Amino acid sequence: MSKIQNISGNGIPLVGSDIDTDRIIPARFLRCVTFDGLGEQVFADDRQQIQGKHAFDLPEYQGANIVVVNANFGCGSSREHAPQAIAKWGIQGIIGESFAEIFLGNCVSIGIPCVTAKSEDIKAVQEVLKANPKAAINLDLESLKAHCGDLSIDVNMNAGSRQSFITGMWDSCGQLIANVEQIRVTATNLPYLNWAG
Repeated sequence: MSKIQNISGNGIPLVGSDIDTDRIIPARFLRCVTFDGLGEQVFADDRQQIQGKHAFDLPEYQGANIVVVNANFGCGSSREHAPQAIAKWGIQGIIGESFAEIFLGNCVSIGIPCVTAKSEDIKAVQEVLKANPKAAINLDLESLKAHCGDLSIDVNMNAGSRQSFITGMWDSCGQLIANVEQIRVTATNLPYLNWAG
């Protein structure tokens, strides 16, 4: 199973509160059969509106894998396409002031840790990333710390979600594969699956 204890790389400062799922992935892209290709359309309308000046378009943030957001990120429609689009773009973790509950749950279910921090700490990290886009960023779920350049902040996460990432239990498919023999034994003992009995 896939344990997620620490994420390192580069970050994107995505400034603004109440960024909803309609902005993360516009409704016209929800007709897809799979989530493949959604990463190219993340923030499509915002990016088009500001013509290449969106953080996800700027050359200095290409290849970043952690996004730093403000309050109530992922509010609005409860579409799982929003975290899927972010993941397909390459984001592996999100640090923010707060998250909409359903968005947060959808992120956990696909393996994207979302941690919260004080508003002033989030703004400080965003400022570091604006001043130095290549500043190394590290999100440590075990110590509940985030480091960006010389800055270190405390982060928070629901204890159950944190434990599921650290142990790999967030990965339900991985759990099924890891326990296939035990599942097979249990299934053979279920009376409604035992047609011979």
